[in-house]
Amino acid sequence: MELLHGSLIPHFKIRQPVSVFCKQIKKQDSLLVVDLYRENFPISYTRCRTLETHWDNTQSIRHLVVPSNDDSKQPELIFNRLQLSDEECIDMKRCSFGRYIAREAVLNEEYWMAAWLRAEAHWEALAYKRHAEIFKMKYADQEFKALKKRCSGQDGNLLQCFCLVAVKKEVKNMKRTVLNSIVGTMDLSIRQYLQGETYPGEIKKQSCVLATKQPFDAHKYAYISNVVVAKYARRRGIALNMLGLATHIAASIAMKKLYVHVNADNKPSQELYKKGGFEFVTTDASSNGQLLMWMEL
Repeated sequence: MELLHGSLIPHFKIRQPVSVFCKQIKKQDSLLVVDLYRENFPISYTRCRTLETHWDNTQSIRHLVVPSNDDSKQPELIFNRLQLSDEECIDMKRCSFGRYIAREAVLNEEYWMAAWLRAEAHWEALAYKRHAEIFKMKYADQEFKALKKRCSGQDGNLLQCFCLVAVKKEVKNMKRTVLNSIVGTMDLSIRQYLQGETYPGEIKKQSCVLATKQPFDAHKYAYISNVVVAKYARRRGIALNMLGLATHIAASIAMKKLYVHVNADNKPSQELYKKGGFEFVTTDASSNGQLLMWMEL
């Protein structure tokens, strides 16, 4: 159990291996939210903001049970687990650049860290609210479960989902924990158009019917969401390289179009996606203040 930004990670069954040495982290890190968009997020959560995250594993270990309606067994998390070595990741689809590697999340702790970064982004604007830290922990717990569900194919709204993470490269004679190695995250999902749609979220007569009963490739598309990068790692091409990896994965599974929603007032993110090859579907913001961008694969 560790403390992040003065908060406790929600209660999980934790195993502490005696043989693992966890180096104290003295550096204060920050987060940059490039863009955070999910259909079931309130609009106020999608603003681009700078966040502060304080890592301090000198604090005493405490337990806090976060209420949950999901009675399924929680996975066992080891918060001082060491990051995977480059050799262990050699067979994964990945993108190596500078001092970082973008790849798909593998460990439960990597999924948890992706969820925690999103929780920090989600609650930054609401930090003044009473019990905000407790709600942040609950959000991270719920996002972790939802993320695992999406990526394991249990979300009926998605055909497939990948959680991508950007991690620091392995350094000789230096061991990093998973919590101290991840600097960015992004989701890539494979979806199917609803009946009558020509692009995601097109405003027509509401329908929950898919374009076809069988998910033929012509009715499927790839979609980017939940892009978050650590502030101290900004301007190093992390978000752009994660986009590149997402594009490669989508193309490798025969997707023809890749979409992303971006806030109408988020110019830096719009420029990022343009640099990555995206174009605007329309320049008119939808009712929730979002613009849709796409690229042909």
